[in-house]
Amino acid sequence: MTDAADLRRRTAELLATHPPKTTDRLDFLRARFDAGLAWVHFPEGLGGLDAPRSLQAVVDAELAAAGAPDNTPSRIGIGLGMAAPTLLCYGTEEQKQRFLRPLWTGEEVWCQLFSEPGAGSDLAALATRAVRDEDGDWVVDGQKVWTSSAHLARWAILVARTDPAVPKHQGLTYFVCDMTDPGVDVRPLRQITGEAEFNEVFLSGVEIPDAHRLGAVGDGWQVARTTLMNERVAIGGARSAREGGMIGVAAAAWRDRPELRTHDLHQRLLTFWVEAEVARLTGERLRQQLTKGQPGPEGSGMKLAFARLAQQISGWEVEFLGEDGLAYDDWTLRRPEGVDFTGREAGYRYLRAKGNSIEGGTSEVLLNIVAERVLGLPPEPRTDKDVAWKDLPR
Repeated sequence: MTDAADLRRRTAELLATHPPKTTDRLDFLRARFDAGLAWVHFPEGLGGLDAPRSLQAVVDAELAAAGAPDNTPSRIGIGLGMAAPTLLCYGTEEQKQRFLRPLWTGEEVWCQLFSEPGAGSDLAALATRAVRDEDGDWVVDGQKVWTSSAHLARWAILVARTDPAVPKHQGLTYFVCDMTDPGVDVRPLRQITGEAEFNEVFLSGVEIPDAHRLGAVGDGWQVARTTLMNERVAIGGARSAREGGMIGVAAAAWRDRPELRTHDLHQRLLTFWVEAEVARLTGERLRQQLTKGQPGPEGSGMKLAFARLAQQISGWEVEFLGEDGLAYDDWTLRRPEGVDFTGREAGYRYLRAKGNSIEGGTSEVLLNIVAERVLGLPPEPRTDKDVAWKDLPR
């Protein structure tokens, strides 16, 4: 069993053979992966050591103290938080060997081709079709939307309909899609922030080899659930220090601008501070539970809390700062590599937080998940679950 002392020894060996000051950044990241120090809970040979997930913090602390480069997780969050756990759970050995290393090092960015204009928050109703050709491979046609980082991505995790004659949850299959295929057309979606962080993606005759299928044909919904549960943990359960994230920015503004303080604003800030700390500690408990297996529906509750707090805190900050809170640096259309909730101005945070209750599962859908799968309340009536997808009204 690998313990903290063993991980410190392995990390010291990595730093000795690949000094961060003299080693190329990508070479260092590749060496870290090969040493099993990328994500220590992954299997040996796939960037890990079969160690407890909680020991990752030991490695990260040692490397940070040595000034070692990281893999810019904010840029490759979809790959790290969604694609990698799904590949680990459902991928073949060949798929794991091919995709996981460049995914973790950031050499290959991933995006998520799930949401569609006609399916709304009902992902299982998606209409993108994958049809098998005479060679046993697949040809995909359809449209996806709200695709973060599609303009940067080399690969995508894709859910498509392979059998329209069965109920909607049963006729889906999960694929890895090559975003350089000539049939993939990525178009920017300008957001309220002025940026085009999201995209719409049109798929026209995109060819996907059967070797890039994850899970069995028709088992795409089950595979997608693994992705979605990990996504919600990645969004809502990210590790942070006390008074980290947006509550830290708001608290700093309160301390720096005493002339703007009022009793009402103080009381609301205190409430948000307590709720943010409760959410942080709940996230720590959730991560401890993850050491025993895949995330469950509890991650939906964390994502709900994250979205609500982000919108409330950013609204408070704009109100507190008054006219200064309305300032905005640049409305020029940009296609950023990630989201920065703490490094930009209050106006950006306020506008960008509006998307938190939509992305990664709408708050309304997540409330249903918490009600039914966490609290055990009766499910809402659903008349379409046993109807063939092709017979559903659209």
